[in-house]
Amino acid sequence: MPEEILFEELVHPGAAWSHVLKRGTALRLTDLEGGANAGMLLYNFECPVERLNLPDTLKAQHIARLTKDFVLYSDMGRILCSVTADSLGWHDALGGASNASLVKSKYGEATYQQCRNDYHTNGLDKFLIELAKWGLGSRDITANVNFFSKVSVDGDGGIKFEPGFSTAGSYVELRAEMNVLVILNTCQHPLDPNPIYAPKPVQLTVKRVPAPFDNDPCRLSRTENERGFTLTERYFL
Repeated sequence: MPEEILFEELVHPGAAWSHVLKRGTALRLTDLEGGANAGMLLYNFECPVERLNLPDTLKAQHIARLTKDFVLYSDMGRILCSVTADSLGWHDALGGASNASLVKSKYGEATYQQCRNDYHTNGLDKFLIELAKWGLGSRDITANVNFFSKVSVDGDGGIKFEPGFSTAGSYVELRAEMNVLVILNTCQHPLDPNPIYAPKPVQLTVKRVPAPFDNDPCRLSRTENERGFTLTERYFL
């Protein structure tokens, strides 16, 4: 079955977005200008107490970052999404999300009443605003992925953010293996050393895609992923 684009949408700088990405569809994120950050949370739409578990995602696949042919696990051992395309080779799974205190200390205070649409936003508040639309809240926040950002760890355990890692046109694509509630924001990465408040836009493309076959690269990239796909497929029997 050929891929069919269902819709496209622009998420403005420092904004939020949510959508139920159906099994059999995929979401492509594109960094339009370079330097974007797309923080993301994932939930099983039918039962949102099942949600993204980044520690298990990293541990099961023996990785410390996300890229093509790896998957995002739920806390039930099922696969929420697979990374089927990626132009960068590294997406952060360690850095978390910014909050109001951090943004104020780095960039100063700029409220909506003062600056209207140029006001300073932060990742945590944007997550909470979007979660509330689906009856979820602060107790449902988990560790998030930061697409388009690279954070590495040195031999002494120090965490390093790499500025300018994502260039204009960079992309990553997620195939939904379940019906997944996607919560996304385009706020700056909390470790971004840029002293200027300058979040970037992200283009979203949702399309219909074929189901994975038995020889799917995401299924075969790690031994544990075979089990994860099996558990996910049984969920839909």
